[in-house]
Amino acid sequence: MVVGLGKSGLAVVRFLADRGAAVRVNDNRDASALGEAADEARRLGAELILGGHPAEAFEGLDLVVVSPGVPPLEVLDEVERRGVPVVSEIELASRYIDAPIVAVTGTNGKSTVTTLIGEMCARLSRPVFVGGNLGQPLIEVVGTDAADARGIVVVELSSFQLERVSQMRAHVAVLLNVTPDHLDRYPSFEAYAAAKARIFERQEPDDFAILPSDAPDLRDLADGGATVVLFGGRHGEVRVVDGAVSDAESGLRVALDELRLRGSHNVSNACAAALVARLVGVHAEDIASVLRGFTGLAHRMQYVATVDGVEYIDDSKATNVGAAVAALDGLDRSRGKIVLIAGGVDKGGSYMPLQERMADKGRAVVVLGEAAPLLESAFAGSSAELRRAASMDEAVEQAAAMAHPGDTVLLAPACSSFDMFRSYSERGDVFQKAVHTMGGQS
Repeated sequence: MVVGLGKSGLAVVRFLADRGAAVRVNDNRDASALGEAADEARRLGAELILGGHPAEAFEGLDLVVVSPGVPPLEVLDEVERRGVPVVSEIELASRYIDAPIVAVTGTNGKSTVTTLIGEMCARLSRPVFVGGNLGQPLIEVVGTDAADARGIVVVELSSFQLERVSQMRAHVAVLLNVTPDHLDRYPSFEAYAAAKARIFERQEPDDFAILPSDAPDLRDLADGGATVVLFGGRHGEVRVVDGAVSDAESGLRVALDELRLRGSHNVSNACAAALVARLVGVHAEDIASVLRGFTGLAHRMQYVATVDGVEYIDDSKATNVGAAVAALDGLDRSRGKIVLIAGGVDKGGSYMPLQERMADKGRAVVVLGEAAPLLESAFAGSSAELRRAASMDEAVEQAAAMAHPGDTVLLAPACSSFDMFRSYSERGDVFQKAVHTMGGQS
């Protein structure tokens, strides 16, 4: 049984069908909502049970593979009580991978770090796969050169993907940070952090657990048998020394003003990626070359334009409060103040850390989406001017009206996008279009 026919679920159906398995697919959505995915699953010979999760559909199974977007279900607990394995796509794929796995997780920054590591590993004369939560499902590496012993597999993992791993072993496991997120799914912050910590579970003494040096509370999460190596802060093996990302072990030194990534949090990301790359054998000069040339990923502290002396930054990927706070901290060198655009679907947790940062840096806040009333409550009484917008276009117009020359308008929503947009990337695209339209660009 494959539960959830999203991108990774469909990839699992292909994988299983290619290997002769009898496949049953279950999804809460109906065929019309699933569209081509349902059609392809049928063409592959899968039996489709859609529109709910009836208990009888889960009879007679040998294995259940759960997609990351599927919430906890009582029917899955019952299947496990009967002794049927319930695993994630990541767990299934890992059983067919002989290459060393470099796994990256964290609340924020994992896509950037995964991409950086992938580009650094590409400098080696070895096949490299980069994917997971970042894009291409991990199951699709199976059978390729990158999956055999001479390859390297670099995979970004979300907490959802890590919930049902049991045998996956990461040669290098990276935990960048843990701040409150997805509290609409997890009963507590501790439960969310425990899901992240599963990345370390199967590691052995010749493996590496990579952690930030300035977050000692995270070290208890990596209590397995791996060698712990720290990055960033004052004590990391790769950290900022005299204005440069430095690694005494390899001789790496890249001045901060040579980095094209924006934001102080991305300096920490650069340190993490450089450390991992050194551990898997990438030379310092190749690490430095990647760091100097990498401009970042779309919708992550992405410069959009300067209009009437105001800079516009798209950080639509800041889908939680911690990420939005990091975005504000990353603008600590801005000469003016910040006009923040925030809002969307609330994910649980407090917005007060955002309000506290804006007390120092902020000029104004424009809120929109379902979480607008919660954000208004959080910012009530703050020194920042507060307005509500009905659309992204209106939010950009209001932000522009309040900004002064030298200021920065920052889209860092601190919420998911699904009330008004299909994805964070669509939200960022709409923001960018509004900025360019206002600035007279096509």
